[in-house]
Amino acid sequence: MNNKASANMAIKCTVQQCTHHCSDQNYCSLDSITVGTHEYNPTQDQCTDCKSFMNAGGVI
Repeated sequence: MNNKASANMAIKCTVQQCTHHCSDQNYCSLDSITVGTHEYNPTQDQCTDCKSFMNAGGVI
């Protein structure tokens, strides 16, 4: 979790395990993010991934 960076109010995020998550707010601290998919033909929101995710614990 990122305690020092300011929240980017344009990127909402609830993944507290990410390094870029603002610990006191449900926002990302990055200026922009990359969104991708792990599916050949994505049809649901569960098929998308934040490719900017970095595990705050250092373990994936």
